[in-house]
This record gives sequence, C-alpha cells and structure tokens, in this order.
Amino acid sequence: MWWWLLGVLSCVLLVVIIIFFVTTGQRYKVFSEKCLRPPGPLVTDSRQREDRLKRGFRVDRVPPALDAVVIGSGVGGLTAAALLSKAGKRVVVLEQHDQAGGCTHTFQNKGFEFDVGIHYLGQLHENSLLKVALDQITEGQLQFTRLEQHFDTLLLGQADERREYHIHAGKTEMAASLKKQFPGEEEAIDEFMRLMKLSARRTPFIATLKIIPYWLVNFLLRTGLLDRISSVFRLAATSHTEIMSRLTKNKDLRALSAYLFYGVPPKESSFLINALLLHHYKRGAYYPRGGASEFAFHIIPVIQQAGGTVLVRAPVQRILLNQQGKAYGVTVLKGQEEIEVHAPVVISNAGIFNTFQKFLPQQIQDKPEVQSLLGMVRHGMGSFLVFVGLDGSKEELGIVSTNFWMYKDSDLDTLMERYSSLSREEVLGNIPMMFITFPSAKDPTTNIRHPGKSCMTLLTMARYEWFEEWEGTKLGKRGQDYLDLKNSMAQELLGWALKIFPQLRDKVVMVEAATPLTNVHYLGAPRGEMYGAEHNLERFTPETVARTRPQTPINGLYLTGQDVFCNGMAGALHGGLLCASAVLNQILYIDLLALKTRLKSKQTNHKQAW
Repeated sequence: MWWWLLGVLSCVLLVVIIIFFVTTGQRYKVFSEKCLRPPGPLVTDSRQREDRLKRGFRVDRVPPALDAVVIGSGVGGLTAAALLSKAGKRVVVLEQHDQAGGCTHTFQNKGFEFDVGIHYLGQLHENSLLKVALDQITEGQLQFTRLEQHFDTLLLGQADERREYHIHAGKTEMAASLKKQFPGEEEAIDEFMRLMKLSARRTPFIATLKIIPYWLVNFLLRTGLLDRISSVFRLAATSHTEIMSRLTKNKDLRALSAYLFYGVPPKESSFLINALLLHHYKRGAYYPRGGASEFAFHIIPVIQQAGGTVLVRAPVQRILLNQQGKAYGVTVLKGQEEIEVHAPVVISNAGIFNTFQKFLPQQIQDKPEVQSLLGMVRHGMGSFLVFVGLDGSKEELGIVSTNFWMYKDSDLDTLMERYSSLSREEVLGNIPMMFITFPSAKDPTTNIRHPGKSCMTLLTMARYEWFEEWEGTKLGKRGQDYLDLKNSMAQELLGWALKIFPQLRDKVVMVEAATPLTNVHYLGAPRGEMYGAEHNLERFTPETVARTRPQTPINGLYLTGQDVFCNGMAGALHGGLLCASAVLNQILYIDLLALKTRLKSKQTNHKQAW
C-alpha cells in the first residue's frame, strides 16, 4: 500500500511541476502554422550557398545586445539557436570549422560531393513529431526523399558462409519480412517488436527525467517508484544481449536486432537505444533532398530573422565567467588575438568533455559537482570513413539507395570486443565490420548537381589510440607512417566493398579517408568520436539520464546536442529542444505536441472532406 500512496504523490508532484511551468513566467509563442511556406527551389549557386554556410567571423559581424551565444553549429546548436530566435532572442552561433553544419556539412573533392554524417533518417512521415519540429526550425523548407521500402541489407559471415538479410520499413512489413527470413522465430520477433514499440512510446518518460527537478528524480529512484511508473527504465538499464538472449537462441537474429553499430557491443549497450534505432526507420527511411548541407542552409535564415547570425572560422577558446561564477560570454581566437563575445546565456554544442575540460578554468573543472558529472560518461569510440568517387550515374553503375551493414561474424559481442582490443599493429587485415552507403543514389537532385558522378561512403569504428601518436600534428602534415596506416585501412575497406559490388572496380576515380584525427580537426571532437559521449549501458541508467541535462553546475551555461539526449540527427535535435526549454523556462514539447495534434486533426478532417 505504501508504494501505491507514494506513487500517487509522485504523479501529483509531477503534474504540479508541469502546471507550474505552463502557468508561471513569461510564455513564448515559439511554434506556429503560419511560419510554414511552400518549399522554394533548390539553391545550387555556390556563391549563394557560401554566403550563408561560410560566413566568416569578424568583430563587426557579431550582432549587438546578444541574448545568447552558441558554441558549435551542429544540429543541436542550430536547433537551440533557431528555437530561441523564434522566441524573439538574438543569438550568435560560433563554428570553429570553415562551414556551418557540424556532422551535416558536406565537402567537395574532384567534382564529387560527400556528406560526412547524414546517411539516412527515419520518423519523417507526415505530422511526425520530428518532421513537425524540423518544419518549424526551417519554415517548411527542408525536403526529404523517401527511400526504398527495403532500406537496409545485413550481411553476416564471410565468403561461402555469408548470410544476407533484408530489413523492410512498414508498420507490419518489418515484422512480416523478418518472420519470412527467420522461420520458427515468429514468437521471438513478435516479442522484440512489442518491446521496440513499447520503448518508442515510453521514451518521453526518459526525456522527462531531464526536465523535472533532480530532487524529484532522486526521490523516485530511492523509493523504487521509477520502475513502477514505467518498465522503460528497466529496458534502458538492461543490456541488449541480456534481453535478446531471453527471446531467442538464433545468433543471426540477435545480431540483426543490434546491427546499427555506434561503437558499443550489445552486451555493454542499452536495449532501449538499440530498439529505438531500429524503430526509427519503421515508418520509412529518408534522405534530405539536395544533400545534408540543406539542414544548416535552411535553419540559418530563421536565426537571422531575429537579428542573429552564424559565423564560421570562429574557434572558441574560453567561456567567460564573472566573479560570481556566472557565464557571460566566450572568447574567439582571431589571428593571435582573443575577441570577447558577451551574452547572458552560453550554450555549448561542443560536447560535454570539450565544454568542461577545454573551455573552463581548472578550478571549475575540479569542482565536485563537475567531476561527478564527468565521471558518469566516457569518450565514445572514433570512426573511420572512406569517401569514394565513382564515374557514372546510379543507373549506369547499378547502385541503389539501400544501405549495407557487414559483419564477419554474427557474434557481435566477441567481434567488437576483439576489434576494440587490437593494437595499431594488429588492425590491418582484421577490420570485422563495415557500413556501405551510396548518398548519390538517394538524392534525386544528384543528376542535376553532379551529372555523371556517383559517391560511395564506407564507415567503420576506429580507436583514437591507433592514431594518438600523431595527436597535435596538422592536417596534411602528419608524415608517411600516418598516411600508410590511413591508406591501408581505406584500401582494406574498399577491397571488401568491391567484392560486394564488383561492377564498380573499374569505376573508382578518387578515394579519400578520414581518421579520428580528421574528426578532431573538422568536428572538434576531442577523440574523434562522431556520436559524442559513449552510448554504453551506464549512460542510460536513470541517474545518468537525469544528470546529463542542459542545465550545468555553472550558472548561465547550458549544454545541447547528442550528449544531452542521444546519438544521431534526431538525438541532437531533441537535445536542442531540451536546451531551449531550459533557457526559456518553458517545456517546448507541450507546445510542439499541441501543434502536432492540430496538424494531424486538420489532415484527418481534410481526408474526410474528400
């Protein structure tokens, strides 16, 4: 009986807190149907694009009377900035690279265009929460192309023992397709789908831990009420391997349930995050029309409309603190001089480690509350990418929009554990996993923008330690040993890919590789990680979830992006939503859900009218 009374009390407290947020303080009208415009034509003029995406930092370009300064122009930073701008705030976004966008930026080499982090996206069907949010921060200008229903292929094993599995999108098609490929596993697949759906529907409870006061989270944890509120907290804190081993003994099915790799083996990762990653594509996979740089290209004008701007080549050196320990701005290195940029709110999209260990003085880093926070997370694994330029259109080359995930064994725990334990000397010849994608086959505008050219991107995980010897060296000046390792790894991956696509062997025009050190240079990632802090089991325990919130121990300093929520574009965007909610002291999810409901109602009424 006691826990029932405590549960009722907790729910009442939660309702009271939400009502307090809704009814007190200034209310900002951030979301509106009126801001949406018919999509404009694709802008291909390089000068127009560079004027927006590559606007360099100068003192006279910093707007006066700033309300906030954002460090980093990835999706998390741009989302937070755009939402604050829609609330009437003047924001400047400072990007250390020479192009805005973070992991959504693109680059060109020998006439080929490559994206670095956006390979495909999900949950962008009409009136989904993610689609409504993106429409709001781009005023409806960001368009997507839906990929084939068969969006992923999983290849397990080597040579003659290789097995091929297809993953299909669709409410019922995903499960039906798996049942056809795994006869006798129908019960396990149904239960996995049930847990996957439960994870997706109850994830708002996870986000709630980042919004409600920490003392209430602590109370719910200490009393054991949190697990009684929802089973999603147990799913989040249980390893993927543990849950899947209860469902099936089929190793290939277990591997398929966790095939979307991000550097953590299933036994060390949360079941929740793996279930959410697969569920993300259940309603279809999508790609941005015009390429990944369209994200920043269409978010920036929203920031500019409120008097703000996005400036590149603006490496932040320090976060400024006054005598009371409150953040009041940042310094930017311009030549040999540090320029101060003042604002009452500082938002960091540079990651939790950069924020506390690079931008803040040692006495702040040494504070127990900061050390406690950093002790809850660790650096994610780095990545290694190979960008391949191909001579010919997708029709001529016979390439498709489907992605390919490849593992040399179905025991992903052992495979990934062995791989991450390798020394640098042991890596070559032992890369056990790879992702293959053809961005040019996904974007229908490629034939207009880059006729007769196609791109292939290969991706695997890579330890920073393998390249640590060259830490601190400059891009292009890292010596022959570094080049030999980088090129040998690239050729190993390319050779593996060409066994799957032998028709491309004579069509390769250029090959460029990116190591974790490349990510340090272009993304500012401290150890070359693309997905921020590691997505291990500890990160998704309720206490860590609640502590890694936008508010920091430093007054006036907030976090946004992947480290606030989870990996990927959607995770970074939700990090931005949480951050803007904290800065404005207004739960923006309530307003966003209200808009989503109105739009869905209009859609239903329109269909009935027809």
